[in-house]
Amino acid sequence: MASAQPLAGRVALVTGVSRRAGIGAALVRRLCADGAAVFATGWAAHDAEMAWGADAPGPPHGPDGPPAHGRQPGSPGALVHEAADLADPEAPGRLVARVVERLGAIDILVANHARSASQDLDSLTVDELDRCWAVNARASLLLVKALAERHDDRRPGGRAVLFTSGQHLAPMASELPYAVSKGAIHQMTASLADHLAARGITVNCVNPGPVDTGWAGGALHATIASRFPGGRWGQPDDVARLVAWLVSDEAAWITGQVIDSEGGFRRA
Repeated sequence: MASAQPLAGRVALVTGVSRRAGIGAALVRRLCADGAAVFATGWAAHDAEMAWGADAPGPPHGPDGPPAHGRQPGSPGALVHEAADLADPEAPGRLVARVVERLGAIDILVANHARSASQDLDSLTVDELDRCWAVNARASLLLVKALAERHDDRRPGGRAVLFTSGQHLAPMASELPYAVSKGAIHQMTASLADHLAARGITVNCVNPGPVDTGWAGGALHATIASRFPGGRWGQPDDVARLVAWLVSDEAAWITGQVIDSEGGFRRA
């Protein structure tokens, strides 16, 4: 019989945890429920730039908190949250060092963060290209590097889960800086997995498809819903279930994969 807390004893870093309706919050709730001690980080200043806006002050993991909110750091289900700007090239290394300092180890990295950008080729700017590259691609790569440097291979369950988008399935011409940086994450996955495989650290990548986190409303929301065979959007918990499996012992034989988890989303 599977353990009720399959990640008990594991320590996870989850990035992109800044909005209660977001994927990051669902990831934190699920990993805490599965027994992991979780260090969550996000950057609300990015949300404030976007149409959806930043949350009001409060815990970013959900209105009721994770199941074990308030437990001592290092205990199953414990949660620590600190803000970090991943545009800073030193931030990934500092974050992983802080995880080890606060929670005693690091086993799991879920690089869920992303910088969005609505620019096509005509409106493209160097500044936005550089910012998307730095936050999305460079930070993801440096986080995996820091995980590799800090993970104790005597501990089981070394895992990295990266996030791409649908740029490999259809054009994203109106989000060019974002699409290019997400494409780099897609392409780095196999090489990172190959480098770390002998150490028992798996590296996989998830394309969650359109997820209902509040970024679309009105007619756009209805149009996207109609393109799913099930008639509903993807939900943050759909993503969290997949990630929870990928970082568990049951997925120990899966590495170097880019998984499209989109519920059959039809782009045309």
